[in-house]
Amino acid sequence: MSADEFDPFVERLFARSPTMPDAPLFTARVEQQLQKGSRVRFLALSLAGLVGGVVAVRETMQVDLDLAPRQGVVAGDALGQGIQSASVSVQSGVQSVLDQAGLGNLELGSMGGMQLFWIAAGALIVVAAAGVMKLSQEI
Repeated sequence: MSADEFDPFVERLFARSPTMPDAPLFTARVEQQLQKGSRVRFLALSLAGLVGGVVAVRETMQVDLDLAPRQGVVAGDALGQGIQSASVSVQSGVQSVLDQAGLGNLELGSMGGMQLFWIAAGALIVVAAAGVMKLSQEI
């Protein structure tokens, strides 16, 4: 048998797979396992999402950024002062950019921490949605 005859012969052998006597039973068992796994996965992900959501809401309701100097550890005071000075410098930088853009009357300092959190969360959601749209267009 030459090489030209051997390749088509092998292709014909593998093109006709033998049927097994228990093929329908095997197919049914595989489909059942796939359905069972997806139900368990769905329940586990739902439970994890619910627990994560409850924890996230509880933590956001208890946010307390107390940067006032306290009695105690010197390193803690230095860290608090460093965070406060960084916050002031960032705020002044943002205010100068807003002044240049003509939005000098917009004051971010008047908003509460939760309002700024939700604004940042909304911006992240918009960026994520734009990324998903870009990815879906590439695929």
